[in-house]
Order: sequence, then C-alpha cells, then structure tokens
Amino acid sequence: MAKAKTSIFFCQQCGYESAKWMGQCPGCKEWNTFVEELVDKKSISSSGKVKADKTEAKPVPISQISLSAENRISSGFPEFDRVLGGGIVQGSLVLIGGDPGIGKSTLLLQLCRNLSQKKYPILYVSGEESLVQIKMRAERIGEFSDSLELLSETNLDTIQNVIANRKPQLVIIDSIQTMQNENVASAPGSVSQVRESTSVLLQIAKGMNVTIFIIGHVTREGTVAGPRVLEHMVDTVLYFEGDHNQSYRILRGVKNRFGSTNEIGVFEMRNEGLVEVENPSEYMLKGKPKDASGSIVACSMEGTRPVLLEIQALVCHSFFNNPRRTANGTDYNRVNLLMAVLEKRLGLQLSDCDAYINIAGGIRINEPAIDLGIVLAIISSKVDLVIPEKTICFGEVGLSGEVRAVNMAEQRVQEAKRLGFDTCILPKVCLDGVKRMEGIKLIGVSNVKEAMDAVKSR
Repeated sequence: MAKAKTSIFFCQQCGYESAKWMGQCPGCKEWNTFVEELVDKKSISSSGKVKADKTEAKPVPISQISLSAENRISSGFPEFDRVLGGGIVQGSLVLIGGDPGIGKSTLLLQLCRNLSQKKYPILYVSGEESLVQIKMRAERIGEFSDSLELLSETNLDTIQNVIANRKPQLVIIDSIQTMQNENVASAPGSVSQVRESTSVLLQIAKGMNVTIFIIGHVTREGTVAGPRVLEHMVDTVLYFEGDHNQSYRILRGVKNRFGSTNEIGVFEMRNEGLVEVENPSEYMLKGKPKDASGSIVACSMEGTRPVLLEIQALVCHSFFNNPRRTANGTDYNRVNLLMAVLEKRLGLQLSDCDAYINIAGGIRINEPAIDLGIVLAIISSKVDLVIPEKTICFGEVGLSGEVRAVNMAEQRVQEAKRLGFDTCILPKVCLDGVKRMEGIKLIGVSNVKEAMDAVKSR
C-alpha cells in the first residue's frame, strides 16, 4: 500500500511551515517565498510538526563531564584553526558556504590530506563528483594516505550505514543540496530535503561523536541556500569569500558555538591548492600608490586579529543631476552618511560630486572603526591632499562629526608599529588606554575637523 502523502507550504527564506499558501511569510515578512512540497503523512503530527523518535534519555550531572585537549583536533592549517576557535571540535557540525568554484571542496580536501597523514579515519562523501574526479583533484594537491576513504552517494540512509560501519572521525558532505532523505517526498535541494537531511546529520554528529563538515551552495544574495533554520541547526557557519579574478580567498566565521565570531583566515589559490597567508596586512597593502591623493591606511579588527587595509576614494565633479556614488568593500549607505557629515560639519561641497570608495585587496569590512579612514580619504581626494605614506588611522565617526572610541585600540597601534608606520590618528578618548611606544606618534582627535587639521599639518 502506498504511503499517504500530504502537502505543506514552506518559506524558502526562514523555513516557516503553513498548511496553505500565503503571500507574506509571518516569520521573516518576505513576500512570495512559499513553495509547496509533499511530505509523508505518517511523519507529521496533528500540530504539523515532524514526529521525533521516542528514545530513553538519561541526564548527566555537569560535574561528571570532563574536558581535555583531545576535544579539539588541529586541522594542519593555523588559519583554519583560528577561525574555528582553536581547532576542530569533535562531534561538531560545521557548515561551509561560498560561491561556486571559489575553492570550498579544495579547502576541505586539503584538510583531509593534513588529517589523513596523521592517520585519522576520514570519509569524503560526494554527491556532485565521481570518485575518479575527486582522485584527479587530489593528485593536484598532493599525496594522501589510505585513512581517507571516498564515497560517491546521495542516499542519506546508505551514508548513515557506512558511517556506522566504518566509524570515521571526520565526514565531509559535498554538498547538502545533493543529499536525499527517502522519508521526504520532495526533490533533492528543496527546503524540506535540506532541513531534514541536516537534522539527520546533526543526530549522527552528536550521537556518534563524529565531526561533520557540510558544503552548502549560496544564493544570489550570498547566503547559504535553503531555509534560514539551517544555520541555526549547525554549530559553526563559515563563509568562503573571494573574487574569481583574484587569487586570495577569505574564510570568515559568522557563527561559532566554540569560539569567537568574525574571525578570518586568508588563503591564496595556487596551482597546488590553497596556501595560507600568515600576515594579511602585508598583502592588503601590496601595490599601495605613493604620493597619490585619496588614499590612506586604516586598521580594522577581524575577531581578535588587527588587519591593516588601504582605503581609496575618488571624488570629482559630476556632470549629471544625480551624482553617482559607489562603495566597493564597505556599506554604501554608510558612505553616504559620512559624506553628509562632511558637508554639514566641514562645509565641503560634495552634493554635486561623484564619489567612489574602494577597499583594496578584495576584502569586505563593515566595522565602524574604518569611518575615520573613509572620511580622510574623501577629504584627501576632494582637496587633492597627499597623506603621508606612513600614516594610519582608525575611529568611528558620529552624526555630529565626533570621533568616537573603538575597542582594542592598543592592539591596532601595535600592529601599525610592527609594520613600520610612524603616525597614528586615533580617537582622543582612546589615548589613555594606549601605552606610549617609541617610533610611532599618536595623534588624538575628537572630531573630523581636528582629523582634517592633523592630516594637513603632516
């Protein structure tokens, strides 16, 4: 007898369930995001939720749970370990998203190579490539030991049986959009398939103490495809970012239950695979022009790491009724706000000017500490003022033109001094928390007028 089927409507953005189609999702307030999918009637309770298996659960006192150094495994990539918070946590579920062809599979295959050389049992499950294709990519990376086993399969029940029999310590799922759960009637890659497949993998990771890495495709907006609840189910969410026209890739942590968020790891794509960039600040400043207006170095904090980057601005007279504004690497609306502050507080005529802001190196920064760098770059380009090459700045700019304090000011100054900068323009309120260092001059400013005067006096 055929299984009874019923249909449920899912929101493609947040995974909200409904018995009927709705124009606007009550959960995320997005319009026209509901899709209809068939599910098994037996697996749904009267409330519309999927029934859970009734198993006996025994609580454990917290004092009987021990922690040791063995709970984390080094990936062989210090940059990768930094983003994860110190290494791979056993029994964790990690989601890695990124654009197609950016290097997600290459990164995890190199991770498998590092751990296979330490004789860790690893299972690489691919639903997109054949075993021969994976072997061809592995030959380009290097030598692998027999502790790495490959499996080309999309059926989740079969994968679960293989994991139970082989008992690997690490499992790679490439990708979650190709996995199929037979208990869900919809096609692979659908909202319900992705959600239920991730739920099964979560039970495997926690029940068998197996670390599982899931590769996920991203949407046009840059987020992982599938319901938003997918990111809430996993322990860690990493995004692999970069421009196809550039060789550098950035691994960014946006969620981490075992470490700090917003940490980044920088890699360079080469013929032999991905190579770590140990000092991102040096590579961000490569090719910085000399004696050119509209350019200044700012310092941003990515997690616990200070990163020095070049901010470029080009301001010129516009021949159109609506001047053009472009921001590459930072928030476009934030740039418009800072330009309005300069026009109001300094009297700079910017309403009839085109403005182009660029953060060199292909990295995207949204930290408010780069506000002062954007402001000084715009002023430098507008008045055609060359800022000295060894000058660095950081600080948040408010609507009244004040330069507000930022965190970890001393670490930013130490990084600037280490790279040879001799002048640092920073918020005046941060001076008390920064130790005086030989070889670098600290200039405290309280508003954008003082910052402009400090640059002109150099």
